[in-house]
Amino acid sequence: MKKSAVTDVAASGPTPQYPIESVDNALKVLLLLAERTELRLTDVSDYLGVASSSAHRMLAMLLYRGFVRQDPKTKAYLPGTALTTVAFSILNRLDFRATLHPYLEKLNQELGETVHLTMLDGVSVCFVDAIEGSKVVRTASGLGMSLPAPTTASGKAMLAGLSPAELDRLYPAEELMTLTDRSVATRSELDRQLAQVRRRGYSWSSEESEAGVSSVAVAFPVHENLPRLAFSTAVPHSRMAHADKRRISEVLMGIVADAADALHP
Repeated sequence: MKKSAVTDVAASGPTPQYPIESVDNALKVLLLLAERTELRLTDVSDYLGVASSSAHRMLAMLLYRGFVRQDPKTKAYLPGTALTTVAFSILNRLDFRATLHPYLEKLNQELGETVHLTMLDGVSVCFVDAIEGSKVVRTASGLGMSLPAPTTASGKAMLAGLSPAELDRLYPAEELMTLTDRSVATRSELDRQLAQVRRRGYSWSSEESEAGVSSVAVAFPVHENLPRLAFSTAVPHSRMAHADKRRISEVLMGIVADAADALHP
């Protein structure tokens, strides 16, 4: 069953001893903005299961603090300057991005496709650096997005390096969050695919997070002072034949190996 990625992100941490519903609802709305280009009052009210008046008061506070802005014509809510400032400030503090960006550029030049540096954050994959492809028909950059890890090639590449106990902690239930009808829907299927990733050394996804997009990814070796990282390339589904997966994976593995040496000289 297709569900919102936001629920997955919101459930990735431990349950607080004294939850504050109003704060939780505001954070859920900010996470929802990561998925959608805009929100309407009815969207927020329906998503949170609260009255329109309650949703309006909460949006008014987010508007006041600059976390959302409102289109004067359509009245739709969009990400505000405070939200984007926080996001990019955090990204700029990730020191490994500067070290790895030249290798991302090399990957982009060799493949001519959109490429990403991703980071595993609990059950989510965060897209922390990206370069769009040079071809006329290409996939858009996912920079700044956060998606359920099993729906992405990068996520599966990084999850494959976790121990069974770590996977059990992240995914205690059989049913998984999905974004499309092709997303991995069960823990059993995820385990089967992760076993294949471990044997191959790379992962791939086919329209599992977005229709029309396929991806190949390779994870970096684990380092105790860094989060789990991966390089991936996103390709229009029509250009991803089996031979393309092998070719792209070989390029990815070579560049990841070189980049890993630069991270840990």
